[in-house]
Amino acid sequence: MSADWEEIRRLAADFQRAQLSDTVQRLSERNCIEIVAKLITEKQLDVVHTLDGKEYVTPTQITKEIRDELQVRGGRVNIVELQQVINVDLTHIESRSNELVKLDKSIQLVLGQLVDESYLDQIAEEVNDKLQEAGQVTISELCKTYDLPGDFLTESLTTRLGKIIHGKIDQSNNRSVIYTETFVARHRARIRGLFTAITRPTPVISLISQYGFQEHLLYSLLEELVNCGRLKGTVVGGRQDKAVFIPDIYARTQSNWIDAFFKQNGYLEFDSLSRLGIPDPVSYVRKRYKSAQLLYLKSACVGQGIVDQVEASVEEAISSGSWLDILPLLPSCLSVEDAGILLQQVMRTLNKSSSARVFGDTVVVSEKFISECANVFNDLMHHKAQKEMKNSPVFLVTEEDLKQASAFESATAIKKDKKEERRKKASEGGGSARGGGCGNVREIKIKKSKKKSRKDEDSDDESHVVSANKLKEREIPFMSLEEIQNVLRKHASDCPDELILELSENLIRPLTKNYQEVVRSVFMSSTSSASGTSRKQNMKDFQEEISSLYNNIRLFEKGIKLFADETQSNLAKHLLKTICTDITNIIFNFLAADFMMAVEDYASITSEVRKKMLNKLQEETKGPFSKLNSSLSGKSVEEFLSALDTAAEACGILVKKGDKKKERQVLFQHRQALIEQLKVTEDPALVLHLTSVLLFQLTTHCMLHAPGRCVPQIIAFLNTKIPQDQHSLLANYQSLVVKRLIGQTKPDEEDLNTLGDTTADPEKESESTRKELQELSPAIKDLVLRPRKISATED
Repeated sequence: MSADWEEIRRLAADFQRAQLSDTVQRLSERNCIEIVAKLITEKQLDVVHTLDGKEYVTPTQITKEIRDELQVRGGRVNIVELQQVINVDLTHIESRSNELVKLDKSIQLVLGQLVDESYLDQIAEEVNDKLQEAGQVTISELCKTYDLPGDFLTESLTTRLGKIIHGKIDQSNNRSVIYTETFVARHRARIRGLFTAITRPTPVISLISQYGFQEHLLYSLLEELVNCGRLKGTVVGGRQDKAVFIPDIYARTQSNWIDAFFKQNGYLEFDSLSRLGIPDPVSYVRKRYKSAQLLYLKSACVGQGIVDQVEASVEEAISSGSWLDILPLLPSCLSVEDAGILLQQVMRTLNKSSSARVFGDTVVVSEKFISECANVFNDLMHHKAQKEMKNSPVFLVTEEDLKQASAFESATAIKKDKKEERRKKASEGGGSARGGGCGNVREIKIKKSKKKSRKDEDSDDESHVVSANKLKEREIPFMSLEEIQNVLRKHASDCPDELILELSENLIRPLTKNYQEVVRSVFMSSTSSASGTSRKQNMKDFQEEISSLYNNIRLFEKGIKLFADETQSNLAKHLLKTICTDITNIIFNFLAADFMMAVEDYASITSEVRKKMLNKLQEETKGPFSKLNSSLSGKSVEEFLSALDTAAEACGILVKKGDKKKERQVLFQHRQALIEQLKVTEDPALVLHLTSVLLFQLTTHCMLHAPGRCVPQIIAFLNTKIPQDQHSLLANYQSLVVKRLIGQTKPDEEDLNTLGDTTADPEKESESTRKELQELSPAIKDLVLRPRKISATED
């Protein structure tokens, strides 16, 4: 015992010495932190630094604290709240929470919250208490109460049905409500009693609102009771607002009435079935009469008996060559649209569409009857054509129409003479180009270059010939619609007015067409003797027209060459756009008659129209005429004339070139025409234009076709050709005209350029300017009308 105490004293002395002695080595806090950081970096130590920086926590400790906190909070904790309790970064808590969920199947992560089985069992117990008290609990209410998603709650509570929760869920249709057996039994009894008492079709939705049934539960129990035979009836319309319960007693009575009505009448009206309480009559009829041959219309369905009756009547009407209205044969409840559908079906069945027509949807008319009605007008056509030909031939057919018919008769002769004419032309170097070398050439109407009034045109005896098809296109009225109706009423007095109206509308076009043929036959017989002479005369006039324009272009070209390059180019372009384009359009229109593209007014032919005509030409003529058309957009008149010679030769048109004597005649006629126009005009701008052109012709003996914008260049050209006093008078008059235009019309820059530069005030014209123009106009006219001494004399 004494030895033990001695040992204790010795140890106490050693402990005292250890306490009183100084330490040899000590680790500072910084050293400890660095050592721990090094170990963490080398992954030899797995710890997590706390948010306050004072402690290190191992992942195992975090998991343990999460479990402890989940248990303390009753089995449900938010991850965000764990951050504050455990004092580590949220990412570590989320990581350990996910690991915990994977390792422990009793814990689940829902909406950022950890939930274990004990908490779900607790919810199930609370739900069971509510369920036993109320009889039903909806998942949507539980979602609001426990702040959990519906699918999660449904799955969790479903696994606890029959264990903790004493109830059931309708797995087939409505999984959002939990019922107790007592609640379901009570509803089943109410539904069974209510629907057993129903004796007529009743909408289910009205019963739900009236008796407070749960909608999905009612439909499920109702189907169950109907399928097991406890309730005698059917539910139509599905689980929708249109669902209707039809008791068997009512359905049997309804079916018996429908069968009896259909057997007696042969049809069923859909409105009548709707009034009987059938929500979908078409589906009901298709289901009930699967094997019957029914024709479904818009408002009813008809049996085969009615269809056979209509078929027999229609076939009889067609075979007898008469007409039939099927509407009186059908039940009065059928509409016109229904009758039309039925008639179309009958016509397809009989395959009589080629021997009859349907008018007004319900009337079938045989082609034989229509032909008889049309034949009634044959005598009237001949009588009317002959009468009009004798009494008023001008109204019936003009001289132009007669010559059109003549051209048609002579087209064959032209084709036969074509080769002979070519050989003759090649051997003689000239002659007539009547046949031409352009295939089936037909004569066309040619407008003269001189303007004529309508009276002059009506009284002119010139020949205007077009193709025979042009004559066919012109329609001469036969009878009006009312006149045709009156004739048909006399012929078919038993036809209703509706049929007469449609029949007349159907006949008016073919009758008019037939009348044109009758008229043509009368015209052809009356004009066959004069066709040859008319054709030759028209071809002669056409070639004279082309030759006249050709020679005018030649003469105008001589005058253009007297100017400098820029003015010469402008004058050439103007000539190409006007007279050259006119002669091109005339020739193109001549060829277009061969393929029915000729027009009455050749001035309406544009470049696009000429391109379309070119596509119709034959290959041997297409090339020359393409060059002719392209030359119009150039700057050289010589190039155009060369292309015109080639095109005329390819088409067999003979262009007669004028001699010196004829040129002098043309110059004289052109000058006289301008002088006559100058005498009557009072417009100062036109007076200046005509005077300048006439002075040019007097001094150069060359015709000039110039636009208004070239007048200043003409006056500048005349500076050395006429006396100085005349030129000064002309220049002064030009400046006054410009002032007047500025004052009256406020022209733009292009208008001012047509008469030269000026510094006149553009705001208004003074009274003195107008007076000066009036005073100088006679003197300007006298420069031409009474020519004084000029630098050159006319031949």
